[in-house]
Amino acid sequence: MINVSIDKKEINIQECTNWVMDCECGGIDLFIGVVRPETKGKRVIQLDLDSYIPMALKEIKNIIDYVQNTWNVKKILVHHRVGVLRVGDVPVVIAVAALHRAEAFDACRYIIDTLKKTVPIWKKEAFEDGDIWVDAHP
Repeated sequence: MINVSIDKKEINIQECTNWVMDCECGGIDLFIGVVRPETKGKRVIQLDLDSYIPMALKEIKNIIDYVQNTWNVKKILVHHRVGVLRVGDVPVVIAVAALHRAEAFDACRYIIDTLKKTVPIWKKEAFEDGDIWVDAHP
């Protein structure tokens, strides 16, 4: 089962958690990305996230296909926000349910790491002295 969303609305972490829970799975891994208050010593005011959503959804599906062919996972959730986010907001939640914890951890880490590299979601950080588009690889 998969659950994928790219949207401007706030991500409900509890709903994501409830969706991925499965009593047949021994491992549930949940990654919650949070807008941090500082980058490279500069205070972050906000993030502006933009995406070419049809292509982003296609790339996320490719990531999920790989995960399902590599690890024995039962459920995968990928929710990503776009729009203007403030410090403390949640731009991304990844959740994986698997029979064993190692598979859940490995699959979840693969999803977020690959998403950052291949999915067309762009991030502009705003600072007190201006803003900058951020490369996916710090």
